[in-house]
Amino acid sequence: MNFDNEENVVVFKHPLIQHKISLLRDKATGTNEFRKLVEEIAMLEGYEALADLPVEDVEIDTPIETCMTPMIAGRKLAIVPILRAGLGMVPGVLSLVPSAKVGHIGMYRDEETHEPVPYYCKLPHPIEERTIVVTDPMLATGGSAIDAIDQIKKTGGKTIKFMCIIAAPEGLERLHKAHPDVQIYVGHLDRELNKDAYICPGLGDAGDRIFGTK
Repeated sequence: MNFDNEENVVVFKHPLIQHKISLLRDKATGTNEFRKLVEEIAMLEGYEALADLPVEDVEIDTPIETCMTPMIAGRKLAIVPILRAGLGMVPGVLSLVPSAKVGHIGMYRDEETHEPVPYYCKLPHPIEERTIVVTDPMLATGGSAIDAIDQIKKTGGKTIKFMCIIAAPEGLERLHKAHPDVQIYVGHLDRELNKDAYICPGLGDAGDRIFGTK
């Protein structure tokens, strides 16, 4: 499937994003640098993903005069990482919108079925009035992202964006078909999933590399 002209799917071509993803892939990249790179990529992606945030003119007193100037309107942003790897992208988005609320959705992957098993969901209230950015560095089978967005929609979430760093074509297609209304932002579209449902060439286990665990 060609995603270049798909509505609500953005695959980034920006050289800074591509360069930083290449550094992430390198197995010699240590935990500290890996973590910083994930934050930087999330910030770069977030800058583009949040370009359509609603604004309203408010009155401000400058040192020279009073003027009307635009500020983000309505309820603030909600960032919802998919635990645990999605946490690594949160600081990058918060650096753009420090007032954003942060929710959490926890799930782990069943090693036999490769499907997500949910175990936790806590979202900012009122979620239905917020722009929601779901973060997860890896979009492999798409199961975790689909389930997370299902949970958000069941609680009333409407305006939802999904941000990942790398994606497999299989997972991206599955997510887009399940939630065509969700805007999807992908740092790089990789080649395929292997027989164990890992992204190839990928970058290993993002959670382990962010938090220094095995």
